[in-house]
Amino acid sequence: MKILLKGGRVVDPSRNFSKVADVLIENGKIKKIAADINEKARTFKVGGLVVCPGLIDIHVHLREPGREDEETIATGTRAAAKGGFTTVCAMPNTNPAVDSVSGVKYILMTAAESGIVRVLPYGAITKGRRGEELTEIGKMKKAGIVGISDDGTSVMNARVMRRAMEYSKMFDIPVVSHCEDLNLSAGGVMNEGRTSTILGLRGIPPQAEEVMVARDIALAELTGARLHLAHITTKRSVALVREAKKRKIKVTAEATPHHLFFTDKFVEEYNTNAKVNPPLRSEEDRVALMEGLRDGTIDCVASDHAPHLDTEKNKEFDFAPFGVIGLETALPVVITALVKKKKLSLMDVISKMSTRPAEIIGGHDLGKLVIGGVADITVIDLNKKKKITSDFFVSKSANSPFIGKNLSGFAVLTIFGGKVVFRDL
Repeated sequence: MKILLKGGRVVDPSRNFSKVADVLIENGKIKKIAADINEKARTFKVGGLVVCPGLIDIHVHLREPGREDEETIATGTRAAAKGGFTTVCAMPNTNPAVDSVSGVKYILMTAAESGIVRVLPYGAITKGRRGEELTEIGKMKKAGIVGISDDGTSVMNARVMRRAMEYSKMFDIPVVSHCEDLNLSAGGVMNEGRTSTILGLRGIPPQAEEVMVARDIALAELTGARLHLAHITTKRSVALVREAKKRKIKVTAEATPHHLFFTDKFVEEYNTNAKVNPPLRSEEDRVALMEGLRDGTIDCVASDHAPHLDTEKNKEFDFAPFGVIGLETALPVVITALVKKKKLSLMDVISKMSTRPAEIIGGHDLGKLVIGGVADITVIDLNKKKKITSDFFVSKSANSPFIGKNLSGFAVLTIFGGKVVFRDL
């Protein structure tokens, strides 16, 4: 079937292209991008809307296998499609962890059977994510992983992390680091500072993140490996990455929508949907993250979509689990907080949510709109406004900090491989 997108503004950061044009899709590929295409096809009139490469989220927790009550690959990919994402990278901190070829094959087979967008798995760095013994990285790479990570916890042993980087370099995949010194963060439930003191909650100091950022940058320099820093949150972390890039160390970094939108003051309501790891930080840190995105220090935005049931989150703040969902709100949060407030251009946002993530994971045919390329496309209505409610989500969980917030700029059409997987036109 042919699909024709008529009259939208086509934005492709991979070639700095922004122009009103039609897009013709045939057999899952982009056949033509031009003005006034006349073809017999299923036609969507998208005048006044943005047509861009399918969004890519390189940090998602789909919970399958092990916690299918919180999320599944089926429900998670539907949430992704609603959010405008055509590719998601699944973190391996499932139960059991994705630390073997069989685990990787399970994710890929399940995604092929029940998923509606592309799922690219990470493999664990260490067996059982215990931080002790390396997994068979080469075999997992051959099976289909796009990187390695023990996300959810950090690899505390620097020698193990060094060896992981040395192996990852052999297979040209990134090591995705959850930067947290577990000794410094132990027992903490929010950012350490004035607010935590007032609330009487045990804090996690910024240094718990920063010392591990510094360590892993040093190890990346030593090994020459590709290091990707997940969910950085502090001003000093941004400065460390900026300096590392100046020294040509192969380091990339991501920030999350919730860290760009909220500060630790949001915890004052004791809303457990404000409990995330790493925690919401200070306004100074939030501003530094925005500046890092603007100047290219931070390469991309990733949701860190982490579903939890209401029964898990409806507890005292100390006992509730860390994590919030984000696939369905990531795009409007970034548009509301950054584009509408002129902190970042639309071109930059699409680059950081599609083109640049594709480069980090080695998806060279993704994140761009080119003739003959795969037809992964997101259509965005920058002026569409919604108040987020708990029934907005198609995810199995609704632990969102954005419930009650008014957001602008939503995906209204998501096309994966030439097939419409979400429509709100």
